[in-house]
Amino acid sequence: MNEFLAFLISMLPIVELRGGIIWAALREVPFMRAAIVCFIGNILPIPFILLFIVKILDWLKKYPKTAKLVSWLEKHAHAKSDSIQKYEYWGLFLFVAIPLPGTGAWTGSLIASILGLPVKKSFVTIALGVLGAGIIMSVIFYLLPDLAHRLFGF
Repeated sequence: MNEFLAFLISMLPIVELRGGIIWAALREVPFMRAAIVCFIGNILPIPFILLFIVKILDWLKKYPKTAKLVSWLEKHAHAKSDSIQKYEYWGLFLFVAIPLPGTGAWTGSLIASILGLPVKKSFVTIALGVLGAGIIMSVIFYLLPDLAHRLFGF
C-alpha cells in the first residue's frame, strides 16, 4: 500500500518524485522499490503532457474562467525557460534534476512543449532529469536521514 501511495504521489504535479521519495522513506519502503516506483510514477504523465498540453491550453483559453489560469501557467513557464533556451537539453535536464520548488518533470514538460522542442528528445531528457532528482532525493532521505531531519524536520 505504501508503494502504491508513493507511486500516486510521484504522479502529482508540484510534489512529483520528490514527494514520493520522502513519503516512501518515512514509511520505510525499501530504497530500490521506492526508487523504481517513484521514477515510474513521475515519468508516466510526461508523454501525455508533451503531446497534448499545448492543445489543451489552447482549448482552455477559449473560456474566460480558465483563460487566466492558462495565461499564468504560460507566463510561469516562459519565466523559467531561460536556462532551457540557453542550454537546450542540458538546461532541461538540470531544470528537472535539481529538486527545487517550481522545477520538475511537469514544469519541464510544459516548458519543452511551449518552446516546441521535439517530443522524443524532451521525454528522454526529462526522464534522465527525473532519474537525477531521484538519486539526489534518495541520497538525502535514505543514505543521509540525519541530514534530512536537520534540513527538513522529518
